[in-house]
Amino acid sequence: MYHFLFVPITIGLTALIAIMQTIWHRSGDEHWLRLTKFFGKLFMINFALGLVTGIVQEFQFGMNWSLYSRFVGDIFGAPLAFEALLAFFLESTFLGLWIFGWDRLPRRVHLATIWLVHAGTVFSAFFILAANSFMQNPVGYTINTTTNRAELDDFLAVLTNKVQLVTFPHVLLGAYMTAGAFVMGIAIHHLRRVALDRPDAPDLRMYRKAARLGAWVALVAALGVVVSGDLQGKVMTEVQPMKMAAAEALYETVPSNAPFSLLTVGSLDGSQKRFSVEVPGLLSFLATGSTSGAVQGINDVEKSLQDTYAANPLTASASYTPVLWLTYWNFRLMMGTGFLTMLFAAMTLWRTRRGGLPTGVAWEHIAIWTPLLPLLANSFGWIFTEVGRQPWIVNGMMTTAQGVSGTVTASSVWVSMVVFTLLYGVLAVVEVRLMVRYIRPGASAVTPPPDPADRSDDAPLVFAY
Repeated sequence: MYHFLFVPITIGLTALIAIMQTIWHRSGDEHWLRLTKFFGKLFMINFALGLVTGIVQEFQFGMNWSLYSRFVGDIFGAPLAFEALLAFFLESTFLGLWIFGWDRLPRRVHLATIWLVHAGTVFSAFFILAANSFMQNPVGYTINTTTNRAELDDFLAVLTNKVQLVTFPHVLLGAYMTAGAFVMGIAIHHLRRVALDRPDAPDLRMYRKAARLGAWVALVAALGVVVSGDLQGKVMTEVQPMKMAAAEALYETVPSNAPFSLLTVGSLDGSQKRFSVEVPGLLSFLATGSTSGAVQGINDVEKSLQDTYAANPLTASASYTPVLWLTYWNFRLMMGTGFLTMLFAAMTLWRTRRGGLPTGVAWEHIAIWTPLLPLLANSFGWIFTEVGRQPWIVNGMMTTAQGVSGTVTASSVWVSMVVFTLLYGVLAVVEVRLMVRYIRPGASAVTPPPDPADRSDDAPLVFAY
């Protein structure tokens, strides 16, 4: 989850930077060049920290989850190999060309490099989500009874998994929403500061453009997140009925018009309900697309899973019910923070129309919270996705308890968690300090890059920032 704080900003910001540079390339408006360079610095800081935290996960597969890796590594490793060899090399190679090529590459070629960086991030997300979607809904494999391993027999089925087809657009749109909110929040901060200090400053127009671009991207992407999330809920109900029941802490099957609770006060395991604010029929619609649809309850799903998997050592579990308070509240916090992002984006578009400026004190709080809300929404969503799958590490094939390395002790887990928490805490301080340091001055004046044809071949390679 810590690693994923950096991922959506990286994916979405490459698209926004590419859009900014494209507008500058076509219009010649220096404001867009300044914004491209400004947000390019912030992107590179975020990319570096995301890269460092992502590498750790590669080691975890073999060290902490060796039994899992041995059992399904033939399938799980294939999309990850594509992600590294195709997507990551694509984005890292062309990112280098983009950083160092401002005065060495023709403008059109240089513009193409940032679009290829974005394409690399999208491919990276696709292959990683294909691996995760296999864990949610395993397809494209056969069990080799001789080696007792799951082996890949249809890579296309893994890439076109029904879970993948709804998860990928949901995550991608969430990344665009996050990056749009990131740009919008920073632009609002500078727009308000410039408006209060120098009401006639030419930079007002520049930051207003950035704020509106970020707001439009955040709002449109958020609407897409709602639609794709609705489709994802229906697929989830089909392949993981326990997760949908856990999202509502619904113990008994409701044959039709199942309500969705916006807020519930009761026991942590959801067995007792003292107070609840409900929307009739909404859960049935989220699960089936119809308010008259039936939604299975936890008790019925639990009994069915016990009958199906109790005899297999890899799939037997004392309980197939996840931690309900985590699934229940993370599902609602995910939606709540997402809807707040939409609200702030709509408010920004309304306030900045016809030359309007967000100068009130409340707007500084909005500027601070806007980039954080979609990050929280992404985090809550992933907690719900992974906790709601428990006790499975691969749904219906292997439990989490069966997947862990046999030599990993509780003490080693505690020590590694403490070390990583301290290390990631230091990295968080580095990230925040670097971001604040480069955000505070704003978009500085820049000189348009010279024509590469006028550059001497002997001129040194200069870092553009």
